[in-house]
Amino acid sequence: MTTLWWGFLASLVAGLGTGVGALPALLPINLTERIQGILLGLGGGIMLAATSFSLIVPGTEAAAQQGASTAQAALIMVAGLLLGGAALWVAHNNFPHEHFFKGKEGPDRQTLAQIWLFIIAITLHNFPEGLAVGVGFGAGDTSAGLTLAAGIGLQNIPEGLVVALALRNLGYSARYALGISTLTGLVEPIGGLTGAGVVSIAQPLLPWGMAFAAGAMLFIIVDEIIPEIDQKGSEQEGTLGVMVGFVTMMFLDIALG
Repeated sequence: MTTLWWGFLASLVAGLGTGVGALPALLPINLTERIQGILLGLGGGIMLAATSFSLIVPGTEAAAQQGASTAQAALIMVAGLLLGGAALWVAHNNFPHEHFFKGKEGPDRQTLAQIWLFIIAITLHNFPEGLAVGVGFGAGDTSAGLTLAAGIGLQNIPEGLVVALALRNLGYSARYALGISTLTGLVEPIGGLTGAGVVSIAQPLLPWGMAFAAGAMLFIIVDEIIPEIDQKGSEQEGTLGVMVGFVTMMFLDIALG
């Protein structure tokens, strides 16, 4: 139960980062496309480093500790990554949703309001992040789990700001944009509880869970964040953000993990 609570609470705090990031939307500010590109890249870089250093590396080590050879551990990581990416691919193609910059994806649902399409899209984005935090705590290493939660929370801050500003540009009030941004982050503790519960009940699934969460987050980076940066025409600014985000999360993982 301690592992479950840690996974739930840490992913809840990380998810609330979207609300913290959205607070400036209450002010009369309008970020340029270049700044938004940097912020998106920053979040993507943090997620990329978390995928590598907080999920794939410890997942490989967990598989080895369970008796897998080096080749077997590598195969588990490959299979888990592909399964995680495939799960997100299936979800994206079967749930109607709309991205702020890429537009509509999935089945067409004329009866759903545009705001619900956005909420579904952000939910598909945030659940794997909470899952990753929960799996991290399921490994039994609290310090590593906290580092991963801190990284996810950090990347949620610029993401929450970009989402809130996009909602404001669509005509929603500042308070409404703040509320939606905060609520969408609350799906992360559901993912955290799921991840922590599964791997704590069945420890042999730990390396698979880490690889699955890594694959899901990698899908989000490639399918959502990078195209949204390109849509803004801010490729170089986004690249700068990715590099800064990557080294920030890398430092946290090495120094604290």
